[in-house]
Amino acid sequence: MRAIASEGSFTAAARSLGYTQPAVSQMVRRLEQRTGTVLVERTGRSVRLTEAGEVLARHAVSVLAALDNAEAEVAAIAGLESGRVRLMAFPSSSATLVPRALATVKAAHPGVTVNFSEAEPPESLAALRGGLCDLAVAFTYDGTDAGRGEDDLEGLEVIDILTDPVTVALPTDHALADQEVVSLTDLRDEPWIAGCPRCRGHLLELCDQAGFHPDVSFETEDYVAVLGLVAAGLGVALVPRLILESVSHPGVRTLPLEPRSIRTVQVVTTPDLRRVPAVEATVKALCASARELTLSESSDELVRS
Repeated sequence: MRAIASEGSFTAAARSLGYTQPAVSQMVRRLEQRTGTVLVERTGRSVRLTEAGEVLARHAVSVLAALDNAEAEVAAIAGLESGRVRLMAFPSSSATLVPRALATVKAAHPGVTVNFSEAEPPESLAALRGGLCDLAVAFTYDGTDAGRGEDDLEGLEVIDILTDPVTVALPTDHALADQEVVSLTDLRDEPWIAGCPRCRGHLLELCDQAGFHPDVSFETEDYVAVLGLVAAGLGVALVPRLILESVSHPGVRTLPLEPRSIRTVQVVTTPDLRRVPAVEATVKALCASARELTLSESSDELVRS
């Protein structure tokens, strides 16, 4: 039913599933007999689902996810000799937090495959709810949750793994570049460079609390580009400390922000998926990677002192 809904015809659905068209037609007739109602409405060469058919197609997502989870658990009974984990993470974590975790999983469980793709929250959380991934590495700023009102977190398991301070990125020749701490109000007249939609929302919220509206001149989710724009003197930006583990620019100085702002990096999954050994192994590897990054950050602070 899900294939028919997405493909629009029995022939296309059969092709996507690797069946013959008569086989798909027969399956639909059997389903209609079992449910006692019409599931598919035929309109010329195309078909569309009735309301009852749409209900079955919607439930197919959770049914297929449950089958995938069952296969993963059975395969993992022999001691994580095999298994698959689908991981989504936001870009700045994919350059720092995620590689260490993936290396840990590969070394400890070479038979486990971790498929990785990038997505900002809330897209990654929507993918988790839709059964398209098993783990999402997301983040939240002070005073908000991972969903930030865009996704209901009920039924999900959220694990805080890292506290990530937000810094201010300034050109090295900026008048405030030699300060120990920069007050947000001192930057009220500066042009700003904003990041992803969630980061832009955080910037607007902080500036609103400070009593001004920022002049956002540039927007990019690429932090390499953000630092390049800052170095060129085109604006200032808020940059999470985590990204500075992998990206830097000789023309940029990053300084602590006043008032202090942090974001919390989180691993999000479901209680059922957490019981899958390969998923749990990946969660533990992400937690260990976060602890290493925290220690690294503490060491950097000692060096600067």
